[in-house]
Amino acid sequence: MKTRFEIRTVDSSNVDEGGFFCYAGARKTPGYKQKRDWLEKRFGEGLRIKILREVSGSDIGFIEYIPGEYAWRAAHAAGYMFIHCLRVMTKGRGRGCGNLLIKECIDDARAQKMSGVATLTSDHAWLPGRKIFEGNGFREVDSAPPAFQLMTLRFEPESAPEPSLPRNWDERAQAFGRGLTVIQTAQCPYFEKGVRDILAFGKEQGIRTKSVEFNTAQEVREQSPSAYGISGLVLDGKLLAYQNPPLKSLEKMLLERKSK
Repeated sequence: MKTRFEIRTVDSSNVDEGGFFCYAGARKTPGYKQKRDWLEKRFGEGLRIKILREVSGSDIGFIEYIPGEYAWRAAHAAGYMFIHCLRVMTKGRGRGCGNLLIKECIDDARAQKMSGVATLTSDHAWLPGRKIFEGNGFREVDSAPPAFQLMTLRFEPESAPEPSLPRNWDERAQAFGRGLTVIQTAQCPYFEKGVRDILAFGKEQGIRTKSVEFNTAQEVREQSPSAYGISGLVLDGKLLAYQNPPLKSLEKMLLERKSK
């Protein structure tokens, strides 16, 4: 018997009832609260979250997307819908769940007469890989270090410029100056604790450490030292990582950097 799925749209009217998938069992954490406040502002900009669940079952995946003008990635994608996150739990993989969620976004973008859909992919952590998007008609239109691809599905080839990524990554990283800089935003609830841990670690190690928070999509687009945009570590004006690594990994990175 074929499994039946249902998709729930999360907006300001129901986000407190069913949550937004991430940190579903940890609503009292600072990360969850920050994301909840962030969502309240983003819903007015057109952000949508779609949660997929098995009928008579539990939530098994979700997609988060927003008009490209408001995307929290360092990308230029005006006129396109931009996918922030796509996640499917292990029990939902290999069953077409990711494709169902991508189709929801595509249908929504078409209904709003947008020029297409764009997203950032990578084979590294915290982003979906490119293959599922290629299977849905997306193609790579740009790339950025260390391993990002900007994927786009255009509805009308001449309707709008293709999305693109910046080129001045080194210049952006240098703007943070000496010491260890931890970049943070409220877009992902999982990073809040990591930021606190890294700041405490820097203090213990006697490393000049500071945090920089991006509070708007424009700040992410114009200042982020990586295409990922919503987190990162910069050491002495050079990008160390685009996400906040565990402390053991950070120690290893710092030792490797010292030995060079």
